[in-house]
Amino acid sequence: MELLRDIAHISGKSGLFRILKPGRAGVIVESLDDKKQREMVSANARVSVLKDISIYTEDYNKSTPLGDLFLKIREVYGEIVEKDLKNASKNELFDFMETVMPDFDRSRVHDSDIKKIIQWYNVLSKHYPVVFEPATEETQQEATEA
Repeated sequence: MELLRDIAHISGKSGLFRILKPGRAGVIVESLDDKKQREMVSANARVSVLKDISIYTEDYNKSTPLGDLFLKIREVYGEIVEKDLKNASKNELFDFMETVMPDFDRSRVHDSDIKKIIQWYNVLSKHYPVVFEPATEETQQEATEA
């Protein structure tokens, strides 16, 4: 899941963005949707790279990288997670999380976090499926060069 270092969530904006290149006043990103809209995000914006996000576990000294969780979701649910996130109860979301990560910390992982994880997974699966392909030497070299 090395390619997750090129994907980011920007606070205050919906969806995910692919980081294209740094600019003078920030970074140029492209939305991961059908529009593929490019824009400059200022250096003051809170940009969270998915590679740096991890999920709390019951062991306070350990967390699970988001990429590993995405691979487990792929293994259990396939390409798309069919959940009605607007009407899903907290218990339904926690049950979903327990099927893919039984040791997640229920006190520090909120239902809104689980909704984001599912949304992000579905967006990546639909618009950037190369993230889920096994890393080959060629893929790793391309990621290193970028």
